[in-house]
Amino acid sequence: MPTPWGNFYMSAYADDPSDPMPHIALVHESADTDAPVLTRIHSECMTGDLFSSKRCDCGEQLHRALELAAERGGAVIYLRQEGRGIGIINKLKAYNLQDDGLNTADANAHLGLPIDSRHYDLAEEILLDLGIESIHLLTNNPLKIKAMQASKVKVASRVPLIIEAGKENEFYLKTKADLMGHLF
Repeated sequence: MPTPWGNFYMSAYADDPSDPMPHIALVHESADTDAPVLTRIHSECMTGDLFSSKRCDCGEQLHRALELAAERGGAVIYLRQEGRGIGIINKLKAYNLQDDGLNTADANAHLGLPIDSRHYDLAEEILLDLGIESIHLLTNNPLKIKAMQASKVKVASRVPLIIEAGKENEFYLKTKADLMGHLF
């Protein structure tokens, strides 16, 4: 699949072939699976990825990850777990609470939802299916690092994915660092 960043092979993963919302793997045409592959495991963020919301850094992270994957022969695993696993409707409810002053973590808690309910076992399965057994993990999320280190995929290194904060997402990024331990 040709993209603005380069040519990628695209694969879809679902338990049921008729699933309209499968997980997606994009592997750059120059990826060498015999060596550690620069890999971004990206959780869906419709508002950021699709509509370029400035409220978060998700869309910018996805685009930067695709750019780096093209430069370094990498991969992007796109997991369908919107809103840290709470779904788009609850995410929009959380946005309303954030507009009233709550941070992203407190908004989820106020709704009776986990702060982060994402899982990365599917990323492990996808990577192994692709023949990728060792990765340079492109992330700032310590939970993702821990999950992948506990998997059968070897994490050769962690590569930071830093997006410059703007006025619209500065509080969000500070919350991710202060409350969730993200490494910026």
